Amino acid sequence: MIPRIDAGAETVHWGYFEAGLKPLLTIQSGERVTISTVSGNADQLPPPPASVPPALHEIHERVTRRMLPGHICTGPVAVRGAKAGQVLQVDIEEIDLHFDWGFNFVRPLSGALPYDFDEFRLIHIPLDRERQIGKLPWGMDIPLKPFFGVMAVAPPPQWGTLSTLPPRPNGGNLDNKELVAGTTLYLPIYVDDALFSVGDGHGAQGDGEVCVTAIETGLIGTFRLTVRDDMELKWPLAETPTHMITMAFDPDLDDCVVIALRQMIDLICARTGLDRYQAHALCSLTADLRVTQVVNGNKGIHVMLEKRYLARV
Repeated sequence: MIPRIDAGAETVHWGYFEAGLKPLLTIQSGERVTISTVSGNADQLPPPPASVPPALHEIHERVTRRMLPGHICTGPVAVRGAKAGQVLQVDIEEIDLHFDWGFNFVRPLSGALPYDFDEFRLIHIPLDRERQIGKLPWGMDIPLKPFFGVMAVAPPPQWGTLSTLPPRPNGGNLDNKELVAGTTLYLPIYVDDALFSVGDGHGAQGDGEVCVTAIETGLIGTFRLTVRDDMELKWPLAETPTHMITMAFDPDLDDCVVIALRQMIDLICARTGLDRYQAHALCSLTADLRVTQVVNGNKGIHVMLEKRYLARV
């Protein structure tokens, strides 16, 4: 039986990460855990007939936000034996819808065009689980590709209490739409037991997340958490069945490009035996450099390279 943690007033932390959070569950390295998440403030909930989990109402009534605004995160989960300096391998095995609805909003002074929109506009989007589509109010259907916007380990104690909004080396609000079921995320560990949390379910999102929201919804994920003592990372790394993905986050997109590209060059050199000149040329010919998001304070860049180019030469 896979242990499960459901989002509720006793199992979430709203808006913040910190090293001192008490784990809800401790598992062995290599074991799996199922976690449900919720999203939405009280004024963002849809009218009937949409189904709002009672736990979300309880969270609104009983849980104090530590940072405004911020994400409702479920966790943390401790992984026994994890040590600072190691890496947590997060195999995202399954992602299912928790809600039959999602929401999206445009608001003044936010997103990629903060001065272009003077009104706050919120839309609700019914989600069809069977057909895996979201139905927009103006009649379009959006294919669902659900992923968790927030996946994180605890930050170093010296960083104190942090907002969940900007992504950082410990993960957090990555908003990387490639992190769907079947993908593996690698996170550098900063505290013993790693302390993994998840939240910010997205039904669908474009690269950039330009208006500041995706299809925000609740999700249920099953994760296999494995401690890796044979890896060393400074930034999150991801692996799909076909690609390796390096990531970087900084207020300056140009700096993100430099960090993520250098990481990919390092990865190519380590795996293939190519020198850095050859690896840089290979990136220019075969890698895709993408804007992850531009709306979370720290912007994001990810570089994608097909794994077939990482065979040793």
